[in-house]
Amino acid sequence: MALPAPLHGVIPPVCTPLDPHGEVDTASLTRLVQHLLDGGVHGLFALGSTSEVAYLTDAQRDIALETVRKAADGRVPVLAGVIDTTTPRVLDHARRAADLGADALVATAPFYTRTHPREIAAHFRHLRAAVDLPLVAYDIPVAVHSKLAPELVRELAEDGTLAGLKDSSGDDGALRRLLTALGGRTGRHRGPAPGFAVLTGSELTVDAALLAGADGVVPGLGNVDPAGYVRLYDAARAGHWERAAAEQERLVTLFSMVDAGPEAEMGRSSAALGSFKAALRLLGVTERGATAFPQRPLSETAVAEVARHLRAAGLLPAQRD
Repeated sequence: MALPAPLHGVIPPVCTPLDPHGEVDTASLTRLVQHLLDGGVHGLFALGSTSEVAYLTDAQRDIALETVRKAADGRVPVLAGVIDTTTPRVLDHARRAADLGADALVATAPFYTRTHPREIAAHFRHLRAAVDLPLVAYDIPVAVHSKLAPELVRELAEDGTLAGLKDSSGDDGALRRLLTALGGRTGRHRGPAPGFAVLTGSELTVDAALLAGADGVVPGLGNVDPAGYVRLYDAARAGHWERAAAEQERLVTLFSMVDAGPEAEMGRSSAALGSFKAALRLLGVTERGATAFPQRPLSETAVAEVARHLRAAGLLPAQRD
């Protein structure tokens, strides 16, 4: 389907349910897409960090993307992560995603080797020229070890290389600088890049990002409570900032489920992704809560803590005494 310009709203990075053999559980993934659509989301981001894209083989990536696209059935845009270390490898993923019917591509800067901003710019321009799909830059320095400077993003937005930015940098100052350079809160789409979308990847500060002029959010927690993020977005767009803040605060409390996995026993990725997947299983959306190897699974105690957060957020019925 045609990508709206600008891309906007709530676009969750779709979790990838796994079966007992570590393969993509397509039945659970189909139910998850329906769960997200029922929540009112405006798009789907397959093969992102929350999708565990770095753990999936090329064949598993294909299965996950094709399943998400088929389940979406043209109702919302499907963005495909084409994340890999170098331009030739990313280009292979991009061509495959285009063949599988993705509506847009999401790519990081190259990583493993250090790259100069001019090399990063050339990377994005080469991808955009080679595959005729809108391209969204994914700024996640914790994973790729380079920050996309606001000046570089603006340059690539103005020349049409990039259709948008997913900002997971945690650098709110840089994000605000970019939004200001692109026209600020009231002039975002009358500025130098009118169709360019700015999406925050920080599920804890969505109300602030929208107030500053962002177009939407890509929330990992949105897998668990898509309707909550849609309510937040709708309230912000209507100018009901107190209502938006109240919904944001409820989601911040729910997000504490990512601390259920003890830091002394597992990585933060294992804990966060494990909590999202455990929540989806508890909600009856997916069959299992397994994460990809070698991430460690949550204990029964940790899963019980996730359930407690779901009940507190009103997503699971309260326990009877």
